[in-house]
Amino acid sequence: MKRALLAFPLALPLALLLAGGAAAEPPQSGFALMAPETQAMQRDDTANPGMLWVQEGEALWAQSGCTGCHGDAPGSMRGAASRYPAWDATRQAPIDLAGRIEQCRVDRQGAAPLEREGEPLLALSAYVAHQSRGLPIDPPEDPRLAPARALGEALFRERRGQLDLSCAQCHDDNAGRRLGGSPIPQGHPTGYPLYRLEWQGLGSLQRRLRNCMAGVRSEPYAYGAPEYVAIEAFLMVRARGLALETPAVRP
Repeated sequence: MKRALLAFPLALPLALLLAGGAAAEPPQSGFALMAPETQAMQRDDTANPGMLWVQEGEALWAQSGCTGCHGDAPGSMRGAASRYPAWDATRQAPIDLAGRIEQCRVDRQGAAPLEREGEPLLALSAYVAHQSRGLPIDPPEDPRLAPARALGEALFRERRGQLDLSCAQCHDDNAGRRLGGSPIPQGHPTGYPLYRLEWQGLGSLQRRLRNCMAGVRSEPYAYGAPEYVAIEAFLMVRARGLALETPAVRP
């Protein structure tokens, strides 16, 4: 939290913090802006720390009874992660991948709920998403998702917090530049759950969004909030066609 606040000094205007060229085009993953050493870490499954969670998720997948419906083949869930968030007919609302996994556990298996950002749910999410690595992001053409995507775009462009900044001001208007010495990515959700060197652990997109909100001194939503699902629904449309990387590695 302290790092996030220091990354956006209140006394300095955004123009003094930004340096570099125009916004990066065409759409690209944040992987392209990483140091070669970090890129190499992500590429090598024996060096990628996120693979520890994938392996744990595989074990949990078998233990939790998921194989009864979905099978135990390593690629049985290939393509699933590329299509989330999706519409949930039971709750009549969009649901993200972690939410779907938790829904299956609780509603169909009668299991106890898992903590949203806890290790078991992160591991299961990483295991399922990893099976779609290399596939293009392909959001469903479902009109029922349109209101959530519109809300997500509005939240993405809304200025917030004491610093009065929006996601779009960094990730659209100034992508490819530098903020406090660090490159600004376009903000595409291509690798979640991902391993951040700053965190020394795996984290979800919702954790990253909460970090950004804290960084601009805005009150984050609670984990699992529909606003986060709406933002992700918009971001996945925005990232359509980019390859999934789970588990990605970021600074």
